[in-house]
Amino acid sequence: MSTRPKVGVLALQGDVREHARALTDIGADVTLVRRPAELDGVDGLVIPGGESSVIDKLSRIFGMREPIRAAIAAGMPMYGTCAGLIMLADSISDGIDGQQTFGGLNVQVRRNAFGSQVDSFEVDLDVPVLTGGPVHAVFIRAPLVEEAGAGVERIAQLDDGRIVAVRQGNLLATAFHPEVTGEYRFHRLFLDRVKAAA
Repeated sequence: MSTRPKVGVLALQGDVREHARALTDIGADVTLVRRPAELDGVDGLVIPGGESSVIDKLSRIFGMREPIRAAIAAGMPMYGTCAGLIMLADSISDGIDGQQTFGGLNVQVRRNAFGSQVDSFEVDLDVPVLTGGPVHAVFIRAPLVEEAGAGVERIAQLDDGRIVAVRQGNLLATAFHPEVTGEYRFHRLFLDRVKAAA
């Protein structure tokens, strides 16, 4: 019997392959999740970067929105990057008309808070919950946590204090993309939570 944690990557849109590779490299059994039955077979879920409005629409088309919301309520660990952070937020300050999230994180986020693709940037972040020095973070049309409510731990901030990574209970989210730089410490942090919850 495999003792490798079973982790899903929501495979509706976005940088699915990069997350699947990162999780496989650090010892997870990875399933690409597009249907509710596939969600039932995993112990944790990664919601990748991409277009939050598209992920929202596709999650409803594929019948995934309510099962994911139920899994969050039941305590399934989830990790969202970039658009995944938006999808886990309870509210969006600048969502497109009718845009919905899965919710679960007591935060308000702003989409594309740093501008368009040409305004993408990289920075080294101090992340006290991770050992091994600063995190080299890549921000691509990134969101920002504008407000963090009760129960939310701010785990990374820019020099000016703007919040770019949070966790709350079994939910972890980053505004940046560790999966594109080979930075696996956040994925390991997530896997630790998956193992503890299982």
